[in-house]
Amino acid sequence: MPHDADWENELLRAIQKLARRSRNRRGVEIGDSLLAVLFHIDFHPGVSPTELATREHVTPPAMNKTLNALAAQGLVTRAPDASDARRVTIEITDAGRVLLAETRRLRAEWFHEHLGVLTEAEIAALDAALPALRKLADQ
Repeated sequence: MPHDADWENELLRAIQKLARRSRNRRGVEIGDSLLAVLFHIDFHPGVSPTELATREHVTPPAMNKTLNALAAQGLVTRAPDASDARRVTIEITDAGRVLLAETRRLRAEWFHEHLGVLTEAEIAALDAALPALRKLADQ
């Protein structure tokens, strides 16, 4: 099994290039960090700004700036937590949901089109590699 530094670097470059090409497909012009936070909020509805900052590995002031930008575009709202008035939660607006749905559609469409260049054997190899890639992604 190849696992020297050259192999690792080649695998990493291929994964990064694939991720970059996929990320370029989005519903509207919005920065990568804003879109990443919007996706995170979608996966964790009702998350607080502090929790988001922790999960995204940024400072609370940096997250506040990101949330202000998303709110200014009408993509998220802040609301007091029903169970703790000191806590604020972040929710995606309908416009934010539309943007995410369109981004997912564009990315899936791009990916589907590009899978067509692979042979059946290459598709089978990717299928076999999928559990390992998931394990790496979840680390």
